[in-house]
Formats: sequence, C-alpha cells, structure tokens
Amino acid sequence: MTTHSPATTADLHYRIEAADLHAHYYQVSFTIARPTASQRVTLPVWIAGSYLVREFSRHLLQLGATQDGATVPMRQLDKNHWQADCSAGSPLVLHYRVCAQDASVRTAWLDAQRGFFNATSVCLQAEGTDGQPCTVDIAPPQAAAAAAWQCATALQPLAVDTRGFGRYRADDYDQLADSPVEMAPFISADFEARGVPHRLVISGAAPTLDLQRLVADTRAICEAAIDLWHPDGEAPPFGHYLFLLNATDDGYGGLEHRYSTALIANRRDLPRLGEAGTGDGYIQLLGLISHEYFHTWNVKRLRPQEFARYDWQRENYTELLWFFEGFTSYYDDLLLRRARLIGDAAYLKLLAKTANQVLQTPGRRVQSVAQASFDAWIRYYRPDASTPNTTVSYYTKGALVALCLDLSLRSEGAATLDDVMRALWQRCSGGPMTEADLLAVLQALTGRGWQQEIADWVHGTGELPLATVLAAQGVALKADTPQPAQRLGLRVREHGGIHVTHVLAGGAAEQAGLMAGDEWLGVELDSQGWRLRTLADLALVAGSAREVTALVARDARLLHLALALPPATAGADTIVLEVADGARAQAWLAGASL
Repeated sequence: MTTHSPATTADLHYRIEAADLHAHYYQVSFTIARPTASQRVTLPVWIAGSYLVREFSRHLLQLGATQDGATVPMRQLDKNHWQADCSAGSPLVLHYRVCAQDASVRTAWLDAQRGFFNATSVCLQAEGTDGQPCTVDIAPPQAAAAAAWQCATALQPLAVDTRGFGRYRADDYDQLADSPVEMAPFISADFEARGVPHRLVISGAAPTLDLQRLVADTRAICEAAIDLWHPDGEAPPFGHYLFLLNATDDGYGGLEHRYSTALIANRRDLPRLGEAGTGDGYIQLLGLISHEYFHTWNVKRLRPQEFARYDWQRENYTELLWFFEGFTSYYDDLLLRRARLIGDAAYLKLLAKTANQVLQTPGRRVQSVAQASFDAWIRYYRPDASTPNTTVSYYTKGALVALCLDLSLRSEGAATLDDVMRALWQRCSGGPMTEADLLAVLQALTGRGWQQEIADWVHGTGELPLATVLAAQGVALKADTPQPAQRLGLRVREHGGIHVTHVLAGGAAEQAGLMAGDEWLGVELDSQGWRLRTLADLALVAGSAREVTALVARDARLLHLALALPPATAGADTIVLEVADGARAQAWLAGASL
C-alpha cells in the first residue's frame, strides 16, 4: 500500500467491493462505530446536478445488520429509510448489495470491462451524522478479468496501492456524494493548468486516440476558465481536479462535481492520431468538458441559496437553474473560442444552434425560464409529446439570457458579464446566492437597476432582443430557410419510415390533425399515391403544390389528412449569425475587457 496519511478509520466507514462482474452488483458494508439506539439509515433519492427523483433504493438488495457478532433485525420504514433494532454505542455493521446496470453518469455500473459509481447510489447515510467525516475502502475486484483495473476518484487518499485501490476519506457525506469512482483498465494523463494539478482518465477509448491533443485542448479550456474567474492570478478554489471520461459506442453526457466531473462521449468523436481536423463531434465533446469544468465555480460553489445544504430525501427547488445551467451553457462554447480551439464562424454556428432551439420551441411563449427552473423536477427530465409546446429549456434560453445580458453590458460600456460573475463570486464568498445578489451586483457595476430586464427575460415569456444586442457587437442575425420538419411544425424520427414524435403548436401539421405517435406513410396528390421514406421525399413529390393529402397510420387505422404546405421561405424561427463588423465582434468574442 502507498500511504498518503495515517490510514485511520472514521466512525462512519464503508467497504465497497465489485463483487460479481457478470451479475453486476457491488457488495457494501457500512460500519457505524457509535450508533444510536434504533439507528435509522437512508439512501438519497436524487443526485446533485440532475434534478429528478431517481429512487436509487430500488437497486439496493439484501440489507442486513450485525452488532457484537449477533444479527440485528432491520425494518424498512418507507421506500428509502430503514431502522436497525440495535442498542446504542457498540459498532453496527450493515451489509447489502447494489445492482449496478445504469451506464449513465448519475448512478452505478459494473461489468467485466468497467466499474463506476456515485455514492448516492451505493452508500447509505446514517441519520444524525450530518457533517461527520467518513472513510471508504474501495476493494480491487478479485476476478481475473479485472487484474489490470485501476481506480480513480477525487476523494482524499489515505492508504492506496499503485492502482488506486484502498482507503479514502471524505469530510462528510456531501463530499462523498460528490466524488464519483471509476474502475477500469483506463489510460490517464496528468497536466497542470495555471499551476493546479489536473488528471484526465479515459475508459473505453479506441487505440487511435490522440491523447496528447486531448490533453492539450483540455488544458486550454481549463486555463481559459481559470483566467475568467481569477484574472489577477489568484489560486482557484481547488487544489486538484479529475476528469473521468467514458468513451462508448453511442453516448453523451456529463455531471459536475466539486473536484471532478464524470463524462460520456462517443469514442468516434475523440481526436485520432494523424488527424488534425476538428469535427463537429469533437467540438461537442470540448464543449461538454468546458461546461462541466465551468460548473466547478458556477453551481458547485457559487450556488442557489436553496442548495446551501442538500436535502437528499426530496426535491430541492430553485428558480435559478437558468443562471447556473444557462449561464454555464453560454460560457462553455465561448471559452472554446477564447481558448482558440474554434474560430469565429464555428462559434457563431454553435450560438445560432442554441438560438434556433429556443426559437423553434413554442413553449417559450408559455413558460418563463424561471418557472422552467422550478419545474425541472417534473418536466425537464420527463419529456413527453407536449414538451416543446408547454416548456422551455433553462439551458438554452438561459444561455440566451446570458448573451443578452453580456452584450447589453458591453454596449453600455460599464462592465461585462465576466465582471458580473467575478463580482458575484466576491459578494457571495464563492457560496450561496440569490437573484437579489445578481441584481445588486449589476446595480453596483453599472449604476442603474436591471430589474426590468430580469423581469422580462427571466420571469416573462416575451421574445429576447437577440438581433439588437448582436448588431451592437458587430454580428448580424439573418433569417434562414427552415428544415422540412420545422417548416411543417413537426419533430420526427426517420428510421424505417417517418415517425412523428412531436407536433408543434400552431404549425401546419397540427392544423392538419397529425399527432405524436403517427407513422406518416405517404401522400396523395392529383389522384396518385406516393410512399415517403424521409421528409425530404415530400419536396420531390409535391413540388410547388400548396396542399397534399397525408396518409397516416394511427392505432392500426389509415387516415387521410388534408395538409397545407407552407412556402419554403426564410422565417423568424430559423436564423444564422454572421460577422458584420469584425473589430466590434472581436472585442466580444476574444473576451476583451472594457
């Protein structure tokens, strides 16, 4: 063992073993050195950063307990609370299994190739122990197939071997819950960003991975973020940082943590040896890295007042996700431009994509972005056929609110959004904040109130002044021709035919009577029937016709629906962005201070 500090065991101690790779379960023991009489334990129902009650306890099996060598009866009180029939004082040892077959960044996974878990899915919490430190033994799998596995986590190592297995420490349960664990025959690389040690761990990468390029680009992103938050060279609020990247055949996502992030990317999108180009997939991955790293400041430290202390047993509501997710979404791609990983045209293409996602969502006229934040628990992670018509994304519209605020500030010449973020950090001491704090900072930096803009952009459902604020910074917003689905007011899945997933409010498809779940088989025109394989076939068949009869299958019935075809012209819901004044645009895009 490599000992980093005395290998003491805390009063709260876990042992986690990848017990059966093929049955996909972890074996866990949890020792409470000084339990109360009738000690209660619980498992979280959600994980920070992913605002949905996920009921992790449904994966917990065969919970038992012993005290002084004797079996202690356990009684389940509700879906995620249990009570031990134990006495006070003498150590209580609980043991159980956790089924791990969720390949996302939110829960736990285990097979013969890789293990991963978040403590919210695996580690019971003892009631009455808030704020107490805990230790964790992460045992190496005994299976021969895992002989080359290593272990990586941002937890503080106490006594670990050269592969990373062994004992770790967390200051409290919240820190444990915020420190995912990766186990696999991964590759890794260490680098420094502004003097801070960083580590990049990658599982599942193809042999052609250009690790050197990925490290260099990740370092550039980290340095751009540190420079934004700490332009005077002060140290960032962390002494180390860990990227855990799982490369898969088909996946994408990330989850932020205080000292690390867990990422999933398509392995085809990773840079390859001998290839210098930057494809859309790699840009998307760099944007994900940038997004989750920016969260190290914006939501993991500077965070909603409601998140000052997490309640793991129920929803934690806030109206501020438009700020913490939306502003982070604004900066993630902008930092790629500042780091010189993409050019102006590529950045404006990404920004136009975000704008189009909002403009093509009728729900923006129904739900404010503040309400979308509050409703995340019941709406964002549970999309259905009505979602585009009844909701707006606090990610995308929040990013546009940040854009409007940044460019408005720049036009007035008193401050930039960078200044606002730094001033908020100082005002709130890198901790909990409210909307009132944002308004106070804006007032202090500019000498005027911004209540009306926040009321209109955040709490209202009107259109954002995108064209105006962009023009003031030398960028032209121009209408563009929509894709066929948007022209018709549809969202479809084109695989083995045309399957309607959403019908947008007010569009031609809704007026014709199409609905989600329909299979659009073909059209009839001038007494002739035509099969449609993709929506692109509609233009081939219809030509300049203004109306066709759509042949639709629904509930094993064939329907004939009269469909008016809108003209294929540019509209207000599809835009492109172009540099009109290079000098003014550069001041914004390069992050120049006022």
